[in-house]
Amino acid sequence: MASPLFDLTGKVAVVTGSSKGIGKSIALHLALQGARVVVSSRKQPACEEAAAEIRAAGGEAIVVPCNISDKAQCERLIAETKRQLGPVDVLVCNAASNPYYGPTEKMPDEVFTKIMQNNILSNVWLTNLCVPDMRAKKDGSIIIVSSIGGVRASTVIGAYCISKAADMQLARNLAAELGPDNIRVNTIAPGLVRTDFARALWEDPKYLDKRLQTAPLRRIGEPDDIGGIAVMLAGKAGAFITGQTIIADAGVTIGG
Repeated sequence: MASPLFDLTGKVAVVTGSSKGIGKSIALHLALQGARVVVSSRKQPACEEAAAEIRAAGGEAIVVPCNISDKAQCERLIAETKRQLGPVDVLVCNAASNPYYGPTEKMPDEVFTKIMQNNILSNVWLTNLCVPDMRAKKDGSIIIVSSIGGVRASTVIGAYCISKAADMQLARNLAAELGPDNIRVNTIAPGLVRTDFARALWEDPKYLDKRLQTAPLRRIGEPDDIGGIAVMLAGKAGAFITGQTIIADAGVTIGG
């Protein structure tokens, strides 16, 4: 018999950036635990394909496309979710962007602004849209997918790392604000995971070898390594956790 601590039956879960990679794994495993999941990213065909895979695996999923850089689209995402499935119980802010690779001194202002809006402000928008219904039920889980970049320096993706550190602080602030209403807010900080988003890193033999040598588990991550953590944080198994960042990186950041 499965543990009730991981049972998400009846919960409505929105997962941004869930047509592939980490987001897709999170959506799949939430659905397999009984949640009714909204698959969302910019491109509807990719979302439809991911949702079809979830349904084929026995889960329930609908599609609501959304470009998280557009506040009106974020508003539509939550409104359409409520119309089709009901109020949001679990919000997973996974979508993010990293459009610049290089030193901070050469980064255009508009690029920095775009990263901050996509990776931080959109999370604020989506949270604020879900909070009223969560507060009314005195229950909710908000999960922000951050990165170990938020706890490490970088000479080439500095703005992305700043945004991911900010996500961790955003979770702490929101956890303090929303805790009295039994709304939990946490972040997951993955290390290198085998996704399209990080393909340039794990397909680089020198970089991959260096990462494997510095990781105590001697491997990089797979999307399902992150999906399971989200399941835990979404339901009763994570009911006593809020304001925290769970690092999942094969031990890279412990320096062993």
